[in-house]
Amino acid sequence: MSLRYAQTIPAFALLLLALIGILLLVLPTRELEKPPEYEYGIVLDAGSSHTSMYIYKWPADKQNGTGIVTQHDECDVKGPGISSYAGVPGGAAKSLEECLQKAVQSVPKARHSKTPLYLGATAGMRLLEKSDASESQRVLKEVGAKLKSYPFSFKGSAVLSGQEEGAYGWVTVNYLLENFAKYGFVGRWLNPGKGAIGALDLGGASTQITFQTDVKAESTDTSMSLTLYGQNYQLYTHSFLCYGQDQFLRRLLAHLIKTQGLSSGSVSHPCYPRNFTTSMILGKDVFSSSCTEEYKTKDIDLQKSVTLVGTGHPQNCLAAVQKLFSFDKCDFSKCSFDGIYQPAASGKFMAFSAFYFSSSYVNALTNISDPRRMKEASQRVCSMSITQMTAITKQPEKYMKNVCAIANFIQVLLTQGYGFNNSTLPMISFEKKAGGASVGWSLGYMLSLTSHLPKESVSVLKAIPSGPWSGLLIIFAALLLMALVQLVVVCRKARAKMELV
Repeated sequence: MSLRYAQTIPAFALLLLALIGILLLVLPTRELEKPPEYEYGIVLDAGSSHTSMYIYKWPADKQNGTGIVTQHDECDVKGPGISSYAGVPGGAAKSLEECLQKAVQSVPKARHSKTPLYLGATAGMRLLEKSDASESQRVLKEVGAKLKSYPFSFKGSAVLSGQEEGAYGWVTVNYLLENFAKYGFVGRWLNPGKGAIGALDLGGASTQITFQTDVKAESTDTSMSLTLYGQNYQLYTHSFLCYGQDQFLRRLLAHLIKTQGLSSGSVSHPCYPRNFTTSMILGKDVFSSSCTEEYKTKDIDLQKSVTLVGTGHPQNCLAAVQKLFSFDKCDFSKCSFDGIYQPAASGKFMAFSAFYFSSSYVNALTNISDPRRMKEASQRVCSMSITQMTAITKQPEKYMKNVCAIANFIQVLLTQGYGFNNSTLPMISFEKKAGGASVGWSLGYMLSLTSHLPKESVSVLKAIPSGPWSGLLIIFAALLLMALVQLVVVCRKARAKMELV
């Protein structure tokens, strides 16, 4: 081997080593390091009983058209839901100010103008829209004007359909549990997915059931298609208006008043603890909702108050709750209740929102957490006094008085309504959070909306690693420079020798 080639080999070896080192450092970093800049999004969840604000963020680089969204911050708006401000000009908008100011502080100032802001109203506003469309529009316009006054990119305030609320709740559950397949920045798998689970949501004015199905839908009103991470998901979803926790309790009261009458001035309530009494104003506490309209008779004085006397009777409570469902009419091959089509529910489910809180109260009172023993748990709760309940849970009477009714409602809804049985009930988990974040429709809403937001480019400089890795990158860059210099020197010496010859 000639001296010229012998001198060139170390230089090439050094050059190859430097190139390999730089590639090993830079390429994995593009996948493992978070881009330094995030995009942000704000969703106001305007529910029937309250409003919550959630701030989300995701890397500027999106994965397969859908941003990798995480919860950045949250805020609970003080006071009732925005639908409660019907007839109260300025009330709904003012209630949002404190949380919106928190958003101004939480989102980096440089990102304010690029941060989309949405308000989604659910069943409470759907009910108001149904009973007074003009007042519903006034409230939405009012809160829209308030949101526009903040330095974010306001995208609109809207009333979500029941289908949207159910589907986005399903997205949230499966996203937080990492059930969707996700890809890394250089095309590698971050998570191959685990298979989607169903979602059961119980709010104040409505309840939703959503699950993936291959069964051809017999009703378009219960079918929805979503595309996430390049995959299409066909869902069964339905929202039952007036079957939320608060509206169900109103309907139960209205049913008892209608069947017993008001001649004595008092009404027996089989779901209230024995000897527990309370008074309510008919027009304000019972018949102010369109959900109770069918129970209102012409002779009822809405200004009058009624005394409710608890009898704590498990069987009578269950019978009264069952009367609020209709299991007779069905024009399809299979129905849940009230004539609504539903294929058989199968696989795992997560039950959240009021499902979780109600089940946690029942579990605390009875130490029964097995869903297959829901009927037994309901009977135990209905036999307890209000004093026993408050002593065990340390919760006020206003919450405990309704535990028996809600326990029976959930039992009937899941077993007789949705068709869960002793084999499938254990597949339901009652949860408040998933993956450390709040469960509800807003994250799924934000996740879907990120597919439609502009994608910011990521510069080459963002691929350069930081911290201790940057030191190694500098060393390999120096080796590369040394190799190039050595090659130049060797080539010059070789050329000089050739000229001498």
